[in-house]
Amino acid sequence: MSSAPPYTTPIPPSDRRTLITPEGVDLQIQLADVGARIGAVTIDLLIISITLILSLFVFIWGGFAVNGELAISLFILFALFLRSFYFLIFEMGPKAATPGKRLMKIRVAARNTAMGRAQLSANAVFARNALREIELFLPLSFLILKSNDVDGMIALLGLIWSGIFLLFPLFNKDRLRAGDMIAGTWVVRAPKPILGRDLAKQSQESLESFTFTPAQVEAYGIHELHVLETVLRTQKIKTMNDVAERIRQKIGWTQMAGETDTAFLNAYYRALRERLEARLLMGVKRKDKFDTR
Repeated sequence: MSSAPPYTTPIPPSDRRTLITPEGVDLQIQLADVGARIGAVTIDLLIISITLILSLFVFIWGGFAVNGELAISLFILFALFLRSFYFLIFEMGPKAATPGKRLMKIRVAARNTAMGRAQLSANAVFARNALREIELFLPLSFLILKSNDVDGMIALLGLIWSGIFLLFPLFNKDRLRAGDMIAGTWVVRAPKPILGRDLAKQSQESLESFTFTPAQVEAYGIHELHVLETVLRTQKIKTMNDVAERIRQKIGWTQMAGETDTAFLNAYYRALRERLEARLLMGVKRKDKFDTR
């Protein structure tokens, strides 16, 4: 089995961070550079702006014929909803990234794995995006108000406030926003691995010589499936050996004569994936090995 590693070039030491999963797997990640983050937020703000402009025409043309004040009120409510929930909805999704972040190949990730999980929680996503209102949107709103509503000094203070928070990632080694510090998150690179074939298809041949009992396949959930997929993609021999041994001990598997760790992991990946997909069809989603459903 051959596959390309997730990063085409070595990760610079200053950008490299270690993330230890509950299974003891060392997943080295690369911090997103400031340029990529600026590019991502610029794209997202552009998307929000274009959406607001288009929606304004829709509300005006569709609402003024009936009730002009109602149309404006609905537009204001829509603008507040879009500004408040755009980042929240996308970062709570499976990609943990807004369209801007996905285009720049970066995503949000959790920094704290002490509770046995490296996945983002809804509270973390909410916290980092709630701070964005204070960091960016609120002070910048002073700049677009009419001059008779806000004097020049307040507008200048708003600009300085926004500038401080925009430059905040430059002054800490993990390039964290204030929201990231409070939420326990960071922004990392997420380049798409280039693979010759799908992992599930790659394990078809090796699966034929392995037979797992339902109890053995039920030992893990979706989180562990993603970890196993990362291990198979990165192709680090020592990591694969360690993970294979952990899985064998967990499910009570006796290694067969001539059985390689690669073949075993491929077969178990295929069996686990098929089992989880079958359960999803029945409306059952097992998040991880601690989920008893």
